[in-house]
Amino acid sequence: MIEEFRLPDLGEGLAEAEVVQWLVAPGDTVTLNQTLAEVETAKAVVELPSPYDGVVTTLHADAGETVAVGAPLIAFDVVGTETSAAPARAAASAAAEEKTPPNLVGYGAAPAKDGRPTRRVRKAGRAAAAADTAVLEAAPHDVLPETPATVRVGERPRSTPPVRAYAKRSGVDIVLVAAEVGDRVIRRDDIDAYLERVGGNAVAAEARVSDVSAGRPAVSSVSERETRIPIRGVRKHTAAAMVQSAFTAPHVTTFHTVDVTATMELIESLRGDRALSEHRIGPLVIVAKAVCLALSRTPGLNSRWDDAAGEIVQPHYVDLGIAAATERGLIVPNIRDADQMTLPQLADALRALTETARSGKTSPAELAGGTFSITNIGVFGIDAGTPILPPGQSGILAVGAVRRMPWEHRGEIALRQVMTLSLSFDHRVVDGAEGARFVKDVADILEEPGRAMLLR
Repeated sequence: MIEEFRLPDLGEGLAEAEVVQWLVAPGDTVTLNQTLAEVETAKAVVELPSPYDGVVTTLHADAGETVAVGAPLIAFDVVGTETSAAPARAAASAAAEEKTPPNLVGYGAAPAKDGRPTRRVRKAGRAAAAADTAVLEAAPHDVLPETPATVRVGERPRSTPPVRAYAKRSGVDIVLVAAEVGDRVIRRDDIDAYLERVGGNAVAAEARVSDVSAGRPAVSSVSERETRIPIRGVRKHTAAAMVQSAFTAPHVTTFHTVDVTATMELIESLRGDRALSEHRIGPLVIVAKAVCLALSRTPGLNSRWDDAAGEIVQPHYVDLGIAAATERGLIVPNIRDADQMTLPQLADALRALTETARSGKTSPAELAGGTFSITNIGVFGIDAGTPILPPGQSGILAVGAVRRMPWEHRGEIALRQVMTLSLSFDHRVVDGAEGARFVKDVADILEEPGRAMLLR
């Protein structure tokens, strides 16, 4: 019996997701909860497990396509049933109406109620045959091989999802490549060879291939003077969130430069401690701890404006957001209850958060919420900036680079290590005095780490 799996709601009310890559193909036998594909939402890359034991019959979307929540994603021939037994389907129709698909780690779209699903016409099926033929006939004669190709027009060229995505990024029609290679599976080398043939010269072809391999969008011809990049995924979500925040919350940014020589000396001493050597305590960890301590004295920075309720909501915990620059764009995962952590625990949580973000495995749940955020612009050699508030938060602190420079110290000029802190806050929730007091509290801890003993 054919069963369709529709794209489930992956959380946070997201309406769509992009198929990053398929891990199965038509004809593959899969087991319950086997990973079928990776899909990218506006917040994270999510692995989709199989809801059935069976054989894959249809993939309703290619890698790179965007699928709406509730739309058909993949179809299975479920093990132990007959797809062509009409009497069996009729006998089971009443039960099928009430059937609920397996619950996959807490989510799942509602099944269709109209019996056997209608299979969507594939892109490379009958509807695409005329278009494919037109592409082949319109192609330059030097593109096509002199010997007749064995590829059958109207059938989808044999290739893997990553190769199809590579061809799409390179601006190559994979049907033309199939005409050259025949009835075998198309590889990345075939795409590169095609680019070299039609690019006009080897240098242009190599430039295109190197652009793609380096992660830069490739242009489709030598004469093209611009590249158009679709706005989707994390970039689309980030843009919408930043516009909403910038035009909703009145931003104010205040700056303070502080001597952090004592903090850097503390870090060196902690690194020399064998009991702490595995925890990788660095400047950002010390800043994170200082922020948690300072928020206890200025809770307005740890609040949010609830316009619908006409209230200011003040959490009694700190879910600390850490801005992370990834290949997919900027994301802000959170360290839950960061204010309850010791310095080593905070260091471990920060390292785990960073590794997960770089691997693209941050879940939507880890990106939700957050009461205050830190962005470390110092890793890019930047001293200060005016960060935009994440929606729903009233404060974000930008941490600048640590630089050695002449500085007044104990009545004399000495070479010291200094850092600039840039605090943006929502002026509806936080007034200037409270924002200045928060920055000063953080700076005092960084200047003299022993002052942390005075805060609770």
